[in-house]
Amino acid sequence: MIQWITTISIWLIPCIILLILLVATAKKLPAYELFVEGGKDGLKMAISLLPFLLGMLVAIAILRSSGALDAFIQLIDPILAKVGFPAEMAPLAFIRPISGTAALSVTTEIIQTFGPDSFMGRLASTMQGSTDTTLYILTVYFGAVGIKRMGDALKVGLIADFIGIIISVIVVSWIFA
Repeated sequence: MIQWITTISIWLIPCIILLILLVATAKKLPAYELFVEGGKDGLKMAISLLPFLLGMLVAIAILRSSGALDAFIQLIDPILAKVGFPAEMAPLAFIRPISGTAALSVTTEIIQTFGPDSFMGRLASTMQGSTDTTLYILTVYFGAVGIKRMGDALKVGLIADFIGIIISVIVVSWIFA
């Protein structure tokens, strides 16, 4: 099973790139020129997002540095133990919807502590890929385009993150335990 997953992961991205190039060729689209144009637009967007990104990163740093996140995790640890959710994954589960960068640092800490091929390392990696930075997306991208009412998007995004977290625990437990 693991060999099959490894083979798929090695070939998936090159196959997607090849498919995009084949479709562009079939439709007689200038693939390279469109790629360069998209890069220019992406750079303009990145520059316009910097103030929003800076505000979000400062807020995350305050949350982690103050110890509020650790105190909250200690508070809910008995509940997590009863439902079979590893307490070591709680910081990642709470940080991931807020910031991808902070979540990546938490994932890195977990992998350094437990190892990349451990259950925890695999779970952290899967959880990282199964969820999104919902609050970051809402703050940065909705703010950049001027969307003020984002309540429904917030609800759907957080529900999707919660489902991604639960499913990642189930799938990693099923495949690797």
